[in-house]
Amino acid sequence: MNRVTRLFQPTAPIPKSLQNSQLIKSQRMMLEQGVIRATSTGLYTLLPLGMRALKKLENIVDRYMEKVGAQKILLPTLTSDQLWEQSGRLEEAKAGSELFLLEDRHKKRYILGPTHEEAITELLAAGTRLSYRRLPLLLYQISNKYRDEPRPRFGLLRTREFVMKDLYSFDANAENALKTYESVTEAYNGIFQELGVKYVRVEGDSGMMGGSMSHEFHYPCEAGEERIIQCNACNVPTNASLLQIQSDSCPHCQSTDISTMAGIEVGHTFILGTRYSKPMNATFIADDKSMQSLIMGCYGLGLSRILAASLEALSLPTELRWPLCIAPYKACIITPKHGSKEEAASVLTQGLYDSIECNSFFKNDVIVDDRTNLSIGRRITEAKRSGYPLIIVIGKKAVEDIPRFEVIDLVNNREYEWTDGSLASRLKEYCPQI
Repeated sequence: MNRVTRLFQPTAPIPKSLQNSQLIKSQRMMLEQGVIRATSTGLYTLLPLGMRALKKLENIVDRYMEKVGAQKILLPTLTSDQLWEQSGRLEEAKAGSELFLLEDRHKKRYILGPTHEEAITELLAAGTRLSYRRLPLLLYQISNKYRDEPRPRFGLLRTREFVMKDLYSFDANAENALKTYESVTEAYNGIFQELGVKYVRVEGDSGMMGGSMSHEFHYPCEAGEERIIQCNACNVPTNASLLQIQSDSCPHCQSTDISTMAGIEVGHTFILGTRYSKPMNATFIADDKSMQSLIMGCYGLGLSRILAASLEALSLPTELRWPLCIAPYKACIITPKHGSKEEAASVLTQGLYDSIECNSFFKNDVIVDDRTNLSIGRRITEAKRSGYPLIIVIGKKAVEDIPRFEVIDLVNNREYEWTDGSLASRLKEYCPQI
């Protein structure tokens, strides 16, 4: 049984040193509720609740990556700067001053990977005789990435170390690369739809990555640092950074019926073409036996950023709200207070816990707040602040001839009374059709 008394959740008010800084809602609540812990500027520890949510998100991503035929790998965090020099990206990246550079004892220089285009391309170029029959090839990883942010802020939204899913695709020609791009885009749509947070996909800036096509996925949110132009005539959204000058019309249809919104970027996709494969000699054997450069694509999801962005979009000012599928625990049972009139109903706790876990969607996703020295009201308040989607209270009505449990549903913002007999059918209402 998962118990709050065993959970490492160091809840504490925001330190005075941070109270005057610019904290956004998700950052403040994640710190106060023991989801993350700040260690230094732009660096955070993910605590058990945060890790549970992250692992659930990773599992969702893994499932959709399998659907598109992607295979999971793990590349080294350190990349030789010679690979970046070979791709022609090193000097441009140095100019931006966001790379973490280091030297080993032999004076060899390395980069703490912010992304891994060079590393994955070198893997395909290093003696791999790849036939066109084995294409497309899709390889992805989930790992920590590093960026020397000049102004880390907003908690997990802009950090120096973050968790990212990066997928790299390899095709024989541009036509097939576009098909792969569309397939992965469909998978990304599936991921964001399952999370249930409103999102938009916009044309993006290829920037330092290069390539011929780029799209971004954004959560519309006031805390977002990107400006999105939404055309109400053609319904095509665009990142305002793509426009050369400030414009009052849609760049696609020239309609002036446009609106703007702030967005948090949570995903980015690129068709890279031969931007990396050609200078790094990553080739395949074509059907005519010639050696040709692989056509590449890359697809990123900021997983730790998605956690924070989801909370920023959904939460109340004083209560976290998680997407149901990645909530650290989907249900919280609150037991009677010691010495109260309803304490006799405590014997129902184990049976209630087991009944909920019989539903596979809730398996190992129930936690019991067994701090019986605290009042039920106090524990309800704390469960709401932690954002547990279903709060099930063994209260006064649980000692009646037919025990009834008070249920606080944060998903639909409603309250119910359930009995043992109705429990199974009511829980099914929360199970997604995946």
